[in-house]
Amino acid sequence: MSRVGKLPIAVPNGVTVTVTPDNVVTVKGPKGQLVRAMRTEVKITVEDNAVVVTRDNDQKQTRALHGLTRALINNMVVGVTEGYAKTLELVGVGYRAQLQGKKLVMNLGYSHPVEIEPVEGVTFETPAATKVIVRGIDKELVGAVAADVRTWRKPEPYKGKGIKYDNEVIRRKEGKTGKK
Repeated sequence: MSRVGKLPIAVPNGVTVTVTPDNVVTVKGPKGQLVRAMRTEVKITVEDNAVVVTRDNDQKQTRALHGLTRALINNMVVGVTEGYAKTLELVGVGYRAQLQGKKLVMNLGYSHPVEIEPVEGVTFETPAATKVIVRGIDKELVGAVAADVRTWRKPEPYKGKGIKYDNEVIRRKEGKTGKK
């Protein structure tokens, strides 16, 4: 058995999980609703305020889907109750971010400001001029939007300038040494 897949998912109060016969899982909670179609090789059942994921056979593909399906449903339950957030830091002279309405506007050393419209289900926050927080209920979408923002200026290894995740460690390189 999959160590992740065999664990039941506790459904907190205020959250409803419904599963259709063709494995479309809908999770509704205080922060919103998430819908995802799962593969039919695994069975998903809701019993006693818990979601249980089981599989029919021990084929390699089915074993992999067992743990994956359980993790995806757990992420949906956590998303509609607590939500997800990714924090980005802007490192560099003159690098700053601000909100104009819902749009994120960043100065990153280009000749023009970079403007990013939020995707539906994602919001931006700028608690400081050099910090951007991407929030939403879909973990995959929050991560994808944060990665898109980061692609505008990836951190470089010599001075560490760029957009980095708050917990990311940039491996620094030594610069050139002059001739003597």
